[in-house]
Amino acid sequence: MIEVRLIDVDETDKNERLDVFVANHIPEFSRSHFQKLITAGQITVQGKVVKANYKVQPNERIAVTLPEPAMVEIVAEDIPLDILFEDKDVIVINKARGMVVHPAVGNYQGTLVNALLKHCNDLSGINGEIRPGIVHRLDKDTSGVMMVAKNDAAHINLAEQIKNHTAGRKYISVVHGNIASEEGFIDAPLGRHATDRKKMAVTFHHSREAKTKFRVRERLGNYSVVECRLMTGRTHQIRVHMAYIGHPVVGDPKYGPKNSRFNISGQALHSAELTFTHPSTGQTLVFAAPLPKDMQDIIELLRKRAGLKGGED
Repeated sequence: MIEVRLIDVDETDKNERLDVFVANHIPEFSRSHFQKLITAGQITVQGKVVKANYKVQPNERIAVTLPEPAMVEIVAEDIPLDILFEDKDVIVINKARGMVVHPAVGNYQGTLVNALLKHCNDLSGINGEIRPGIVHRLDKDTSGVMMVAKNDAAHINLAEQIKNHTAGRKYISVVHGNIASEEGFIDAPLGRHATDRKKMAVTFHHSREAKTKFRVRERLGNYSVVECRLMTGRTHQIRVHMAYIGHPVVGDPKYGPKNSRFNISGQALHSAELTFTHPSTGQTLVFAAPLPKDMQDIIELLRKRAGLKGGED
């Protein structure tokens, strides 16, 4: 189905290029993609076709016609899953680092969705064929607990819990630097990076509210083990926020130092605990996943360097 999105220009957007403006408001597509749509007359300003470098003005309405996506068959694959809980409404999974949650352009195999389709045939259909059952997601190289809905009613309920922040999510991370305070609260809005569309950044332009609470669990020389709790759920939120305060996540290829000194593929970030209310029974459920071996090895190595025996459980 062809989709048309309408975007109104406000004063803060004045004189921004049309292609940049649209890309900022519809971040799931690239700027070059929108340039092609503009050339094809699929993006108009006040009903008129203009060029990509047109400077938008306050109170103008931009109409973006997104073409119908190409049909893609998502196949079931026999991929092992670490299932912590399952009933007729929900599946709770300990996702492995390196596993992509759902198929996307150029990556239609080997994802969590491919594995789920093999495991069961009763996932919710709210997010369509590409993301059946996916209520929330973890980055490819973030491991740990996440939930999947098995029917539409459960999906709506669980999505509301995520949106209203009544579902609790606790992450454990190893970060660079010895954080000065024992705990902290980061309130910094996130939006697309100004020059790198694959990155997020703290910005007050085309951004959304983002809040993260953290506390230091262990100090290991020039590194810290931190516990983070999400008050909002933005893309790359913990990774960007920790880098913003000068303590990027160890191994983070996007927001941390380029050369990692540790044997880990991706960021040392783990979804350690998930709390939510069961959509049918109303029971409060809490699920935890132990740290993966690569993060345990990093922490043990840092403890030895610091002459310590161990931290809190």
